[in-house]
Amino acid sequence: MGAVLAVMRHSGAVTGTDLIEATGLARATVIAVCDDLANAGWIRELQALRPPSQKGRPARVFEFDARAGAVVGIDFGVAKTTVVVGDLRGGILARATEILGALAGGAPERVAALNRAIGAALAGAGVAPAEVLAAGVGLAAPVDRNGNIPHSQAFWEHFDIGIPEELGERYGWPVLLANDANLAAMAEHWMGAGVGLDDLAVMLAGERIGFGLMESGRLLRGASGRAGEVGRLELVNGVGTADGIAPLVRELAAREFAAAGVAVPARGASPAAPRQVTAEAVFAAAAGGDTPAQRVLDAVARRMARVIALLATFMDPELVVIGGAVAESSRALLAPLGEELAKFMPTPPRVAVSSLGDAIVTLGAVRLALDHVEDNVLDLVPARAAGPAPVRSTHD
Repeated sequence: MGAVLAVMRHSGAVTGTDLIEATGLARATVIAVCDDLANAGWIRELQALRPPSQKGRPARVFEFDARAGAVVGIDFGVAKTTVVVGDLRGGILARATEILGALAGGAPERVAALNRAIGAALAGAGVAPAEVLAAGVGLAAPVDRNGNIPHSQAFWEHFDIGIPEELGERYGWPVLLANDANLAAMAEHWMGAGVGLDDLAVMLAGERIGFGLMESGRLLRGASGRAGEVGRLELVNGVGTADGIAPLVRELAAREFAAAGVAVPARGASPAAPRQVTAEAVFAAAAGGDTPAQRVLDAVARRMARVIALLATFMDPELVVIGGAVAESSRALLAPLGEELAKFMPTPPRVAVSSLGDAIVTLGAVRLALDHVEDNVLDLVPARAAGPAPVRSTHD
């Protein structure tokens, strides 16, 4: 059953002959499985028209019903949460974002914001909570194999607020937690720059650096879910902290502009108020030819090259993808980063920028939820029964 359903998820309308050729199963087995899947609600049988040139009965035609249910993908961050609703092929039906309360404000306000975002996304998709078969949730914290969040760093504790229990009790969904960088790696492997690659690293480097790692096509989590967590970078010469691209740009820009005695770019603030210098303004200034801004980006690129070189020494990925909110701006770093990386390694990995933008974690969460649905298809009941099928002309 799983083999037949896997083919149909990635196909349009198919005949029994199509499925026999794709799976190698006997015709009787294929037809019996299709009947079972149709009765369960996972697929629907289309009404086929026999072409004039064909004699006998028309071929039976089947189609995977991507709206037999839905999945939810959640990016639960520090400042905001984004929720998407996807169909069973991973097509995104709706998206909603809510600002989260301060970390110090406690769980109730943050959970309430999450539920508002879920409600808005479901309403936008026209999906009832009962139609959702699973939810994936990405957190800026490690998650072990059992869904537990370690408390060895105080920051991580802010994400251990009972999300699986809350959503499970409120909506009745299976809820799967994962680290956000791991979900980013899943998203890139599924539909991004990492499609077709087995050895891949995705670096989320907005405010803090974190890696999602895939080796031989498998996501690496580690004994306690901390694989890819980048810490103790003060031990690495020329790096110093695990700060991501955005805070590094802000900090170095404030220093550079002050030392040069020039004004911060228009969208920034004064050198005396470095917290108001925006990474966006610095990237824009560099693109416009501003020399101090270009020096800042070169310095950031050199630092990121050292981090990537350290990772590549141990992991040997074919590709490193820079993802997250700073991804698009980070294209300006690729050339100097590549030059610096070549100084440390004879054959450095290829470095690319993600095209998935700020959707990278929610897409990975959708993939996580879909994996759960596909692995448990025999135990799940689609919420939406197949409706009347359109009439289509086909032949075996």
